[in-house]
Amino acid sequence: MTTDKDLNPMNVLKPLNINPKISDETQPLTSFEMGKLWATYMGNSMSIQILSYFLQHCEDEDIRLLLENGLALSKDFTQRIEGVFKNESFPIPIGFTKDDVNLGAPRLYADEFYVHYLKYAAKAGMSLYAVAVPLVMREDMREFFIYCNQCTTIFLGQINSVLMNKKFIAQPPIIPTPDGIDKIDKQSYLKGFMGDIRPLQALEIIHLWDNIENNVTSMTLLSGFHQIVQDQKIKALFKRGLDMTDKSLKQYKEKLHIEHIQSPAYLNHLVTTSTYPPFSDKIMLFHKVDMFAMKIRSFGNSLAVTARRDIDFLYIRTLMNIGLFVDDGINILIDKGWLESPPKAYDRI
Repeated sequence: MTTDKDLNPMNVLKPLNINPKISDETQPLTSFEMGKLWATYMGNSMSIQILSYFLQHCEDEDIRLLLENGLALSKDFTQRIEGVFKNESFPIPIGFTKDDVNLGAPRLYADEFYVHYLKYAAKAGMSLYAVAVPLVMREDMREFFIYCNQCTTIFLGQINSVLMNKKFIAQPPIIPTPDGIDKIDKQSYLKGFMGDIRPLQALEIIHLWDNIENNVTSMTLLSGFHQIVQDQKIKALFKRGLDMTDKSLKQYKEKLHIEHIQSPAYLNHLVTTSTYPPFSDKIMLFHKVDMFAMKIRSFGNSLAVTARRDIDFLYIRTLMNIGLFVDDGINILIDKGWLESPPKAYDRI
């Protein structure tokens, strides 16, 4: 049995001592650090408003605790970044404020949805923090993103525990344990449309599952947004996103079901009938553009480990559709004057 002591990295890694050490305060923020701090601030300032509203309508004590923990992390991360920005004379982004949420609005989602939403949001955050760790060079910034990643890892463990204990999600698929080493010796391993099509391998299953899980959560959030959004152009974009996501979900689910593997269930029943908007059109549009943009990274990761051409084709087609959706969403944000620009390089033209 592995113990916590066994999982200590310093049992394996020897410490590195480099002198003289350059003080962090003498190093300006690089483009890597500016970009990742800015994105982290924007995402968590949005989460503060969303989670604050969810907390107004939560009856389950375990789920309430998760929402409180998620809100506490978002506030902690944004406050730490504000401190860095102030020290660096970096303008603090507007992000999202109390003007973007109506805490007195009626309930829009059932308690169960909050847990699925938190998992989706935490996974998105973790992908941002994990990528930042090897890129940022200032030690204090690296330690900050390691801290964000560690906090989010623990938080995801809490979320998964609630999901499993309350039976909100199905048990992950079980496949046979290999009875030996099986080398790939035929080009048919790559086939997926016709002829000798092999069963799904483990990495393909987990990424199909993950993409389905992400998309049923995204579609449920979008269903609620669609029935409360005020601007008709944004409403039409949301409808397009719903149709696109539903079509993709059916195709991904079919790949698992053909091999008698269950998949995450739809969550649309967790949306109430309320049409009173708790969120501004600005935060809803930004949120969905951001969520769809995060799917691009998820599908890119899926493509990297998928060897069957039929599944690759589905992912590539989905990526094209998502790219068009994100582009149209950004154009609306720009037209409305709602889109803040990330830090950019010198204009030498």
